[in-house]
Amino acid sequence: MIASLMMYARPELEVANNAYWAALREALSARGIDTPAELDNARDAYDLWLSPDLVFSQTCGMPFRTRLADHVTLIGTPDFGLEGCPAGYYNSVVVVRADDPRDRAEAFADARFVFNQACSQSGFAAAYLWARDHGFWFNNRQASGGHAQSALMVAEGTGDIAVLDAQTWRLIQRFDSFAKGLRVLDQTTPTPGLPYITAVGSDGPVMFDAVGEAIERLDAEHRAALDLKGIIAIPRAAYLAVENPPD
Repeated sequence: MIASLMMYARPELEVANNAYWAALREALSARGIDTPAELDNARDAYDLWLSPDLVFSQTCGMPFRTRLADHVTLIGTPDFGLEGCPAGYYNSVVVVRADDPRDRAEAFADARFVFNQACSQSGFAAAYLWARDHGFWFNNRQASGGHAQSALMVAEGTGDIAVLDAQTWRLIQRFDSFAKGLRVLDQTTPTPGLPYITAVGSDGPVMFDAVGEAIERLDAEHRAALDLKGIIAIPRAAYLAVENPPD
């Protein structure tokens, strides 16, 4: 059995995430679903997501539609109550250095664009569509390995612009002092948020109910730390309808 909650994991949230997993285990166990005692947040993401032993995890919209949709069971999507987004949806913030004088998207056409991974909806696919809407695509692109690292590279001047998951940006502002050196240039169009998934053959609706119960029963302090508002049923088709960037 394998489970993970890696997508928004940070050291500052370890206690809250462990409490959330304990609540999920209790709710799933009450429905006859066995779970591992510990989360595995270190394993290769695709190895974990595609494992027949997967009990519970969270993925990103782009991996879901490009590689996972036919090989996992969609459970539902957590709602983080992000401003300007429907429940269960999210968007990305386009961040630049606070002292960068450029104030129009088009002025960054030749900028150094830093992104987390090319398989990321929030960091790459959303960035591509945003840039295309403004008539360009970045020629100078560099993968950083993570949203927080992308933001840090922009703040330190080794990159000029990054596009960050809005929930991750919320956490960066909360915990990372370098956030003060950044400003939001723009925001992208909302898309379905990062869904919870389980292995093929699992009972998605039963697990959906378990997640909802776990969130409701989670201590208010931990729920607030994780920004969890509830779980939303977003159709599979809504994920598959989002446009992919070109290969």
